[in-house]
Amino acid sequence: MKVLILAGGLGTRLAEETEVRPKPMVDIGGRPIIWHIMKTYAHYGHREFLVALGYKGEDIKRFFLDYRVVTSSFSVSLSDGKVAMLDSEAEDWDVELVETGMDTETGGRVKRFASRLGDETFMMTYGDGVSNVNVNELLAFHRSHDKLATVTAVRPPSRFGGLVFDGDRVVEFVEKPQIGEGWINGGYFVLEPGVHDYIDGDDIIFEREPMERLAADGQLMAFRHDAFWQPMDTLREVRLLRQMWAEDRAPWKVWRS
Repeated sequence: MKVLILAGGLGTRLAEETEVRPKPMVDIGGRPIIWHIMKTYAHYGHREFLVALGYKGEDIKRFFLDYRVVTSSFSVSLSDGKVAMLDSEAEDWDVELVETGMDTETGGRVKRFASRLGDETFMMTYGDGVSNVNVNELLAFHRSHDKLATVTAVRPPSRFGGLVFDGDRVVEFVEKPQIGEGWINGGYFVLEPGVHDYIDGDDIIFEREPMERLAADGQLMAFRHDAFWQPMDTLREVRLLRQMWAEDRAPWKVWRS
């Protein structure tokens, strides 16, 4: 199944990083966060990606154009310029990178892919957050009903660290545990082509009118995921993700290598 990744936003809340690169290219453990997101989907067998570009989209294009060379060993014949790959870590992915406009909103970016997706069910997520959601269980849930849209509902991370007690003694401090109140939109959608009818143009924010109308029409279902989910909206969250990866305790790393 094709996976649409919205990767065109300005990332203004992360200006220290996004002044020089688009948000999906912020580095976590030597790879941009968009790579981590794609690895999750690929682990579950979904390797066809559509990437909606906007702000600094050329950086994302360059990453994928150079991916095989950068991640592999190779030899170069300086006399004729021939390159021989010695080994390769290239992923078995098909990636379609599409310019969707600098100022296009999230709904408009989704709408831009209507003709490319045709009558196919598709997955969609954002290029700036990671999770250990089982996307095949999500897909099975979506197929169990006949509605147009499924959103993954998540518990927001707590704003503060959590304390684990033994009586009155603190035995553990947990950095930003997943104990936030209520449920919020965590991305990781499964959508039917009919959702495009709820989007009128480039200036439509998907999370507002389209989702509100889908809900009002009884066409929006929630797949509850109460395990790990983490957005990357602040420098503190960037540092948290980098630390988790460096310490080999990244819950979103569901793949083996």
